[in-house]
Amino acid sequence: MTALQGLQAADGSLEPGADRSRAAQLVATVCDAVEALSPALPHDAAYHAALVTDLRRWVEGGFGVPDFLDSLSAFHPSRDRADGRVHLVVFPMYTQNGTPDRRFEAVLVREVWPAWLAAIEAERYDNPMFVPIAFEDFTAGYDTHSAVLFPETVSVRETPSSYSWGAIFCDREAARFRQVSAASVELLGMDLPEDVRGLLDDQERCQEAFVLWDMVHDRTHSHGDLPFDPFMIRQRQPFWMYGLEELRCDLTAFKAAVGLEAEGLPQARDVQVAVLFDRLFRFPVTGSRTRNYDGLGGQLLFAYLHKHDVVRWTDNRLTIDFDRVAPVTQELCARIEKFYRDGIDRPKVVHWLAGHDLVSEFLPPHPGSRWARRDLDWDKLPRELVDDVMADEFPLSMFYEALAKKLRGVVEATKGVTGRIAS
Repeated sequence: MTALQGLQAADGSLEPGADRSRAAQLVATVCDAVEALSPALPHDAAYHAALVTDLRRWVEGGFGVPDFLDSLSAFHPSRDRADGRVHLVVFPMYTQNGTPDRRFEAVLVREVWPAWLAAIEAERYDNPMFVPIAFEDFTAGYDTHSAVLFPETVSVRETPSSYSWGAIFCDREAARFRQVSAASVELLGMDLPEDVRGLLDDQERCQEAFVLWDMVHDRTHSHGDLPFDPFMIRQRQPFWMYGLEELRCDLTAFKAAVGLEAEGLPQARDVQVAVLFDRLFRFPVTGSRTRNYDGLGGQLLFAYLHKHDVVRWTDNRLTIDFDRVAPVTQELCARIEKFYRDGIDRPKVVHWLAGHDLVSEFLPPHPGSRWARRDLDWDKLPRELVDDVMADEFPLSMFYEALAKKLRGVVEATKGVTGRIAS
């Protein structure tokens, strides 16, 4: 597979001048390997048969831009989810937060679907498309920061009207959470309760926290008072709107975990800690400062908790009042939920301005912000007004500027990490 990747252009076609005979031989080897392994994975038999057909069609068609719609349409990992079930997945695709090119990738994954999670999904938080997975093996596109396997990344002739699954690597999420959180705790001189420290030392506990967090988060995109397309696929909006949406989903998962903890679910307390630490420590310092909506959500959560004396940075030590984290975090969730409900009655640009005001209440905007001054050309179309948003509309605080310098190397070192490596 690696040799075949080296012959491909960014769009997945064969590079001009590449050895076509060699490419055909490599594809034949891939087909033979899939056919040899497929009997051990009978649940994917139809997909593997379609995959081999698509691979051979690519060769016969002259190695153009790959079209793997038929094999993608035959792959249904969300059907009959089962803990430990293995899938061999091969597609020409890009990987989110990984490689932008649609070259062939192969990944061997294992479903993470424990009975307790299946019961919660069936009885409380239905999410039939959600497939939590862990790495067994992978090619170069996943030796990156990518932690998702999504069908929309696959090279196809036409976009399907809908998708039936989305997979998230909970082992990678858990492993990088542990590494970044542990480094943050040390850098910030934090004293942790015994149960929190135990979570950071336990890969299995962290994975269980992330599968529950992910399941509720993913579901929330299509639930609640939604004034706009929940996935925002067809709309161009200021990036703080994306940040509020992602934070809403995380805080909804947090709120759900508070309720489940009261009912006695062991994993629920861990979900709250995972949301808190990942949002406070990793999100704000990950990626560039250009329209970093995930980072913005972490900044907002920290600022809200700091304003309400739940977190304090004093004498070069960060302290957290863990007894007050849940009620105050849920207050922020309620603020965002009210913003969404009020948005149903607002024109689009007015809603965007209200979102800017909500964030600005806790995070000072850039002094050059035209949105903060309302210095906008109101004759422009809404999508044109988005061009007036600064790349870093809400800059990092001095606290996060200092933390970022110390943590970015730690975040980068999580590239390619898996649960096996972390354990």
